[in-house]
Amino acid sequence: MPPPTQSTPSLNGDHRPPRPPQSLNTHHHHQHQHHPYYPSTSSSNSASLKGCCCCLFLLFSFLALLVLAIFLIIILAVKPKKPQFDLQQVGVQYMGISASNTASFDPTTVATGPTTASLSLTIHMLFTAVNPNKVGIKYGESRFTVMYHGIPLGKASVPGFYQEAHSERQVEATISVDRYSLLQANAAELIRDASLNDRVELRVLGEVGAKIRVLGFDSPGVQVSVNCAIVISPRKQSLTYKQCGFDGLSV
Repeated sequence: MPPPTQSTPSLNGDHRPPRPPQSLNTHHHHQHQHHPYYPSTSSSNSASLKGCCCCLFLLFSFLALLVLAIFLIIILAVKPKKPQFDLQQVGVQYMGISASNTASFDPTTVATGPTTASLSLTIHMLFTAVNPNKVGIKYGESRFTVMYHGIPLGKASVPGFYQEAHSERQVEATISVDRYSLLQANAAELIRDASLNDRVELRVLGEVGAKIRVLGFDSPGVQVSVNCAIVISPRKQSLTYKQCGFDGLSV
Protein backbone atom coordinates (compact mmCIF):
# COMPACT_ATOMS: atom_id res chain seq x y z
CA MET A 1 0.00 0.00 0.00
CA PRO A 2 1.24 3.51 -0.66
CA PRO A 3 2.27 5.48 2.35
CA PRO A 4 -0.41 7.77 3.69
CA THR A 5 -0.24 11.29 2.53
CA GLN A 6 0.71 13.66 5.28
CA SER A 7 -1.22 16.82 5.47
CA THR A 8 0.53 20.06 6.17
CA PRO A 9 -1.05 22.37 8.67
CA SER A 10 -1.90 25.78 7.34
CA LEU A 11 -1.62 29.05 9.16
CA ASN A 12 -5.19 28.81 10.47
CA GLY A 13 -4.68 25.27 11.67
CA ASP A 14 -6.45 23.46 8.85
CA HIS A 15 -4.91 20.35 7.42
CA ARG A 16 -4.77 20.38 3.59
CA PRO A 17 -3.27 17.70 1.42
CA PRO A 18 -0.16 18.79 -0.49
CA ARG A 19 -0.46 19.75 -4.17
CA PRO A 20 0.57 17.06 -6.59
CA PRO A 21 3.69 17.92 -8.61
CA GLN A 22 3.12 19.27 -12.14
CA SER A 23 3.76 16.73 -14.83
CA LEU A 24 5.96 17.23 -17.86
CA ASN A 25 2.95 17.14 -20.12
CA THR A 26 1.71 20.35 -18.60
CA HIS A 27 5.09 22.00 -19.34
CA HIS A 28 4.95 20.87 -22.94
CA HIS A 29 1.41 22.12 -23.18
CA HIS A 30 2.49 25.61 -22.14
CA GLN A 31 5.36 25.53 -24.64
CA HIS A 32 3.01 24.63 -27.48
CA GLN A 33 0.81 27.57 -26.62
CA HIS A 34 3.65 30.00 -27.61
CA HIS A 35 4.04 28.64 -31.17
CA PRO A 36 1.12 30.57 -32.73
CA TYR A 37 2.94 33.85 -31.94
CA TYR A 38 6.01 33.09 -34.16
CA PRO A 39 4.35 33.84 -37.58
CA SER A 40 3.27 37.28 -36.39
CA THR A 41 6.90 38.17 -35.60
CA SER A 42 8.14 37.15 -39.11
CA SER A 43 5.31 39.08 -40.80
CA SER A 44 6.24 42.22 -38.88
CA ASN A 45 9.87 41.86 -40.03
CA SER A 46 8.70 41.50 -43.64
CA ALA A 47 6.58 44.63 -43.33
CA SER A 48 9.54 46.56 -41.94
CA LEU A 49 11.73 45.42 -44.84
CA LYS A 50 9.12 46.54 -47.39
CA GLY A 51 8.87 49.88 -45.65
CA CYS A 52 12.64 50.40 -45.88
CA CYS A 53 12.62 49.50 -49.59
CA CYS A 54 9.85 52.03 -50.25
CA CYS A 55 11.78 54.71 -48.39
CA LEU A 56 14.94 54.02 -50.41
CA PHE A 57 13.01 54.07 -53.68
CA LEU A 58 11.42 57.40 -52.82
CA LEU A 59 14.80 58.82 -51.81
CA PHE A 60 16.50 57.80 -55.05
CA SER A 61 13.55 59.08 -57.09
CA PHE A 62 13.77 62.44 -55.35
CA LEU A 63 17.52 62.69 -55.96
CA ALA A 64 17.07 61.79 -59.64
CA LEU A 65 14.38 64.44 -60.08
CA LEU A 66 16.57 66.98 -58.29
CA VAL A 67 19.52 66.29 -60.59
CA LEU A 68 17.25 66.49 -63.65
CA ALA A 69 15.80 69.80 -62.49
CA ILE A 70 19.27 71.27 -61.93
CA PHE A 71 20.38 70.07 -65.38
CA LEU A 72 17.31 71.61 -67.04
CA ILE A 73 17.90 74.91 -65.26
CA ILE A 74 21.50 74.97 -66.49
CA ILE A 75 20.39 74.12 -70.04
CA LEU A 76 17.85 76.95 -69.99
CA ALA A 77 20.48 79.34 -68.67
CA VAL A 78 23.02 78.31 -71.32
CA LYS A 79 20.46 78.35 -74.19
CA PRO A 80 22.33 75.89 -76.44
CA LYS A 81 22.38 76.42 -80.19
CA LYS A 82 22.87 73.88 -82.92
CA PRO A 83 26.47 73.66 -84.15
CA GLN A 84 27.34 74.57 -87.73
CA PHE A 85 29.17 72.03 -89.89
CA ASP A 86 29.77 73.07 -93.50
CA LEU A 87 31.88 71.96 -96.45
CA GLN A 88 34.23 74.89 -96.95
CA GLN A 89 36.58 73.75 -99.73
CA VAL A 90 36.93 70.86 -102.17
CA GLY A 91 40.25 70.08 -103.79
CA VAL A 92 40.29 67.78 -106.82
CA GLN A 93 43.49 65.75 -106.73
CA TYR A 94 42.57 63.42 -109.59
CA MET A 95 39.61 62.56 -111.78
CA GLY A 96 39.77 60.01 -114.61
CA ILE A 97 37.07 58.48 -116.81
CA SER A 98 37.61 55.50 -119.09
CA ALA A 99 34.92 54.13 -121.41
CA SER A 100 34.48 50.88 -123.31
CA ASN A 101 32.34 50.02 -126.34
CA THR A 102 32.61 53.62 -127.52
CA ALA A 103 32.50 52.70 -131.21
CA SER A 104 28.71 52.74 -131.20
CA PHE A 105 28.49 55.60 -128.69
CA ASP A 106 27.18 58.96 -129.86
CA PRO A 107 27.76 61.69 -127.24
CA THR A 108 24.63 63.57 -128.33
CA THR A 109 22.28 60.63 -127.83
CA VAL A 110 21.78 57.82 -125.42
CA ALA A 111 24.01 54.85 -126.14
CA THR A 112 22.44 52.06 -128.13
CA GLY A 113 24.93 49.44 -126.99
CA PRO A 114 26.05 48.19 -123.55
CA THR A 115 28.38 51.14 -122.86
CA THR A 116 30.34 50.98 -119.59
CA ALA A 117 32.50 53.57 -117.93
CA SER A 118 34.95 53.47 -115.04
CA LEU A 119 35.37 56.48 -112.79
CA SER A 120 38.44 57.14 -110.66
CA LEU A 121 38.34 60.06 -108.29
CA THR A 122 40.32 61.52 -105.41
CA ILE A 123 39.03 64.65 -103.71
CA HIS A 124 40.10 66.40 -100.56
CA MET A 125 37.37 68.07 -98.49
CA LEU A 126 37.80 70.76 -95.86
CA PHE A 127 34.94 71.18 -93.40
CA THR A 128 34.46 74.04 -90.96
CA ALA A 129 32.88 73.36 -87.56
CA VAL A 130 31.58 76.40 -85.69
CA ASN A 131 30.47 76.24 -82.06
CA PRO A 132 28.34 79.29 -81.18
CA ASN A 133 27.57 78.06 -77.64
CA LYS A 134 28.90 79.05 -74.24
CA VAL A 135 29.84 75.43 -73.56
CA GLY A 136 31.85 72.80 -75.43
CA ILE A 137 30.56 70.35 -78.03
CA LYS A 138 31.53 66.70 -78.35
CA TYR A 139 31.37 65.35 -81.91
CA GLY A 140 31.06 61.68 -82.70
CA GLU A 141 32.56 59.92 -85.71
CA SER A 142 31.18 61.42 -88.92
CA ARG A 143 30.78 59.68 -92.29
CA PHE A 144 30.42 61.28 -95.71
CA THR A 145 29.42 59.75 -99.02
CA VAL A 146 30.07 60.98 -102.56
CA MET A 147 27.23 60.09 -104.93
CA TYR A 148 26.64 60.31 -108.67
CA HIS A 149 22.96 60.31 -109.68
CA GLY A 150 22.02 58.48 -106.49
CA ILE A 151 24.84 55.91 -106.80
CA PRO A 152 27.33 55.90 -103.89
CA LEU A 153 30.87 56.05 -105.26
CA GLY A 154 32.97 56.25 -102.09
CA LYS A 155 32.96 57.15 -98.42
CA ALA A 156 35.12 59.03 -95.96
CA SER A 157 35.07 59.17 -92.17
CA VAL A 158 36.16 61.82 -89.69
CA PRO A 159 37.04 60.73 -86.14
CA GLY A 160 35.23 62.34 -83.24
CA PHE A 161 36.65 65.38 -81.48
CA TYR A 162 35.86 67.93 -78.78
CA GLN A 163 35.39 71.59 -79.63
CA GLU A 164 35.71 74.44 -77.15
CA ALA A 165 33.04 77.08 -76.63
CA HIS A 166 32.86 79.98 -79.11
CA SER A 167 35.45 78.44 -81.40
CA GLU A 168 35.92 77.46 -85.03
CA ARG A 169 37.73 74.35 -86.18
CA GLN A 170 38.68 72.89 -89.54
CA VAL A 171 38.25 69.18 -90.26
CA GLU A 172 39.72 67.38 -93.26
CA ALA A 173 38.58 64.25 -95.10
CA THR A 174 39.65 62.51 -98.32
CA ILE A 175 37.48 60.34 -100.55
CA SER A 176 39.13 58.03 -103.08
CA VAL A 177 37.28 56.12 -105.81
CA ASP A 178 39.26 53.52 -107.74
CA ARG A 179 37.78 52.56 -111.15
CA TYR A 180 34.15 52.48 -110.11
CA SER A 181 32.19 50.85 -112.93
CA LEU A 182 29.00 52.46 -114.20
CA LEU A 183 26.70 50.60 -116.58
CA GLN A 184 24.40 51.59 -119.44
CA ALA A 185 22.55 54.88 -118.99
CA ASN A 186 24.67 56.16 -116.09
CA ALA A 187 27.86 55.42 -118.00
CA ALA A 188 26.54 57.13 -121.12
CA GLU A 189 25.51 60.21 -119.17
CA LEU A 190 28.87 60.40 -117.38
CA ILE A 191 30.78 60.24 -120.66
CA ARG A 192 28.49 62.82 -122.24
CA ASP A 193 28.88 65.24 -119.31
CA ALA A 194 32.64 64.82 -119.24
CA SER A 195 33.30 65.04 -123.00
CA LEU A 196 30.73 67.64 -124.10
CA ASN A 197 30.00 69.78 -121.06
CA ASP A 198 33.25 69.31 -119.15
CA ARG A 199 31.28 69.05 -115.92
CA VAL A 200 30.54 66.11 -113.66
CA GLU A 201 28.07 66.85 -110.89
CA LEU A 202 28.48 64.96 -107.64
CA ARG A 203 26.77 65.18 -104.28
CA VAL A 204 28.35 64.94 -100.82
CA LEU A 205 26.02 63.68 -98.09
CA GLY A 206 26.74 63.16 -94.42
CA GLU A 207 25.37 63.10 -90.89
CA VAL A 208 27.31 64.67 -88.04
CA GLY A 209 26.39 63.68 -84.49
CA ALA A 210 27.06 66.21 -81.73
CA LYS A 211 26.39 66.51 -77.99
CA ILE A 212 26.58 69.64 -75.87
CA ARG A 213 28.68 69.08 -72.73
CA VAL A 214 27.65 70.91 -69.54
CA LEU A 215 29.51 70.33 -66.26
CA GLY A 216 30.87 67.02 -67.52
CA PHE A 217 27.44 65.76 -68.64
CA ASP A 218 26.47 65.24 -72.28
CA SER A 219 23.10 66.39 -73.56
CA PRO A 220 20.97 64.21 -75.87
CA GLY A 221 22.55 63.94 -79.30
CA VAL A 222 21.68 66.30 -82.14
CA GLN A 223 22.18 65.60 -85.84
CA VAL A 224 23.70 68.07 -88.28
CA SER A 225 23.10 67.20 -91.92
CA VAL A 226 25.56 67.98 -94.69
CA ASN A 227 24.17 68.09 -98.22
CA CYS A 228 26.44 69.63 -100.85
CA ALA A 229 26.31 69.65 -104.64
CA ILE A 230 29.70 70.00 -106.35
CA VAL A 231 30.68 70.18 -110.01
CA ILE A 232 34.12 69.06 -111.20
CA SER A 233 35.80 69.86 -114.53
CA PRO A 234 37.63 66.73 -115.77
CA ARG A 235 39.78 68.81 -118.15
CA LYS A 236 40.90 71.35 -115.58
CA GLN A 237 40.94 68.82 -112.75
CA SER A 238 39.35 71.42 -110.51
CA LEU A 239 36.12 72.36 -108.77
CA THR A 240 33.90 74.78 -110.69
CA TYR A 241 30.78 74.93 -108.51
CA LYS A 242 29.72 74.21 -104.93
CA GLN A 243 26.43 74.74 -103.12
CA CYS A 244 25.69 73.32 -99.68
CA GLY A 245 22.55 72.92 -97.70
CA PHE A 246 22.66 73.15 -93.92
CA ASP A 247 19.81 71.14 -92.43
CA GLY A 248 17.77 71.73 -95.56
CA LEU A 249 18.62 75.44 -95.72
CA SER A 250 20.85 76.98 -98.36
CA VAL A 251 23.99 78.59 -96.96
